[in-house]
Amino acid sequence: MSRLLIVEDDPSLRALYEAEFSEEGYAVTGASSAEEAMDALRRGQPQAVILDIRLGNANGLDLLRGILLDRPGIAVILNSAYPGYKQNFASWSADRYVVKSSDLGELKEAVAAAVEKRLHAV
Repeated sequence: MSRLLIVEDDPSLRALYEAEFSEEGYAVTGASSAEEAMDALRRGQPQAVILDIRLGNANGLDLLRGILLDRPGIAVILNSAYPGYKQNFASWSADRYVVKSSDLGELKEAVAAAVEKRLHAV
């Protein structure tokens, strides 16, 4: 079972993602802040992270750098309501950039592909 960390400051959206990805067979951990995310990353050793870019007082792109420094092989899918961040060079180090939508199909596909890619790389 692949482990997934969901970093999302909106509690309703985080709960939805946690439920949906648990149903998909992932062991899911949620985090609402950069600090919680880094703690969960070190404790749970997830294979993939779904990362919101706007996290209250934190910047998800800064957190992306921290995650990749701490765990260089981890899959990170940026998930934002703001498509403009896709042009930011800092976002290019993520595996995928998925604009938030009520249809979670693209996000689920991105996570599955990133996890599969990491499993074959080992």
